Amino acid sequence: MVLREKLNSVSQPMIGSLPFSLDFNELSDQWKAYAAEELRETPENVEEGLKILREKLAGEPDLVVPTSQEHLEKFLRPCKWYPDSAFELMKRFYKYRASHPKYCQDLTPTNERTVILSGTLSPLPRINDDGVRVFLIEAGKKWKPKEVTLDQIFRGVIFYLEAAISEPRAQVCGVRVIVDMDGLSLSQVTHFTPSFAGAVAEFVQRCLPCRLKGIHIVNQPIIFNMVFAFFKPFLHEKMRKRIVFHGTNWGSLRPFFDAATLPKKYGGDLDFPEDSFLGEKFFSYVMNFEDEFLGRYKSLCCRLINLCDISNNFIPLFFDCSVE
Repeated sequence: MVLREKLNSVSQPMIGSLPFSLDFNELSDQWKAYAAEELRETPENVEEGLKILREKLAGEPDLVVPTSQEHLEKFLRPCKWYPDSAFELMKRFYKYRASHPKYCQDLTPTNERTVILSGTLSPLPRINDDGVRVFLIEAGKKWKPKEVTLDQIFRGVIFYLEAAISEPRAQVCGVRVIVDMDGLSLSQVTHFTPSFAGAVAEFVQRCLPCRLKGIHIVNQPIIFNMVFAFFKPFLHEKMRKRIVFHGTNWGSLRPFFDAATLPKKYGGDLDFPEDSFLGEKFFSYVMNFEDEFLGRYKSLCCRLINLCDISNNFIPLFFDCSVE
């Protein structure tokens, strides 16, 4: 795989005392066994799932996407290799991309430079012992709305999540997100709207091809209740159970995160820098993969298709179809 070869040649940034790297390698024997137990990922189910999903895509002329095993696994794994569920997830994912261009169009390192450099979004350098990739969102005192809009933060989140779901281990083990709201101000709260909350909830709950294992809110001030009030009406019961409010009770984080994975400021052992160069390190690293992101969003065939809108009326949309 060209991407794996490129990954091995790219310099890894040091985040504190640890190197950071994406992991596009094939599953180790440990995670293959885990996938077989947790996701029904057996040779028979893999073969059948790929075959049926390709047949379904072939019968959907308006949905033209890559049919390589590498691409289809991103949708089959979170659906435990049930092809019907994976097919519906693919349709929702690509429909969301088509109908929400301000969040999904041209997600490349260059275009997301501002939010990456802001340091509000950080993938942690160490993988949790259970294989989970951990992301940190600092949307309180680090967020400067005059420099980075709320839409840009959401684009950045999608950008990093799409990178994560390209990692086979993250596809199998999932992702956890820590949201640090320390320093949230009333002026920042005014940037949230019901329409924004609805768009985020729709993507996370119905369209994201990822095993989202939990969202952990820390350092939330009392005014965070105003922010959560925007999201609460859109949250399904399953998602509500995966949102955990910790405040400053670092001990309550430990059932979900290893001490070696957690930064020291959250009660862990990880040396995680607070300097302004953190965003620069991540930006320099992901810029190594600019061509791959451009290949996903720029070198696309543009096809006029019909997609069903929320009211089930068919509307014409230009749809970006990845060239395999």
